[in-house]
Amino acid sequence: MVKTKRFEGKVAIVTASTQGIGFAIAERLGLEGASVVISSRRQQNVDAAVEILRAKGIEASGLVCHVSNAQQRKNLIDQTVQKYGKIDVVVSNAAANPSVDSILQTKDSVLDKLWEINVKATILLLKDAVPQMQKGSSVVIISSIAGYNPPPSLAMYGVTKTALLGLTKALAAEMAPDTRVNCVAPGFVPTNFASFLTTNDALAIAETLLGRLGTTEDMAAATAFLASDDAAYVTGETIVVAGGTPSRL
Repeated sequence: MVKTKRFEGKVAIVTASTQGIGFAIAERLGLEGASVVISSRRQQNVDAAVEILRAKGIEASGLVCHVSNAQQRKNLIDQTVQKYGKIDVVVSNAAANPSVDSILQTKDSVLDKLWEINVKATILLLKDAVPQMQKGSSVVIISSIAGYNPPPSLAMYGVTKTALLGLTKALAAEMAPDTRVNCVAPGFVPTNFASFLTTNDALAIAETLLGRLGTTEDMAAATAFLASDDAAYVTGETIVVAGGTPSRL
């Protein structure tokens, strides 16, 4: 049960947040007092998620936003500021994994899509958001443990997630001192997005030290910490939330 209110009076945007890890992050920030703006590609998913959040007493609104769509990104920022007047937290969670091919067998169009959504969209979203972000604001980028050692079935996806580790460092320097930038690298979490990875739960569990798979709530807790003033002296860092699964470059 969430008892703290670290985000009272703050406004948070979470991309790709109508289910899975993104939804859990939006829920956690909202339960801690934030006004949350969620988004995804489908209006019906946005409406359903907003309804769930509001039923829990969270001040929530939602918009359709495909992060590779420039107008929808701008609208997400503009509508948030129009409604709430500011932005305190941005969580960049959107990702795609359209291929399980090896890197050298991946089609050019798929390489472009992976780069566009997994890396470039974060940069472009922040370009729009930065002028509206408050002093003391926070950005949290969601990467993956796959970024540390890209597995064969996730090779190019893993490489894009490696890029986010570097992007976190670079943006932290660029956006300091007014905005902190940090990163969460989840381990294997049973979600719709990762379903093809976690069908063999026993194998995934065997790689952890804690004897279980991660939960979306685990990822939300780490994200909330980094976004909060509890992490006021933390920037440019990545927290691996993977139950002890090895994670070093």
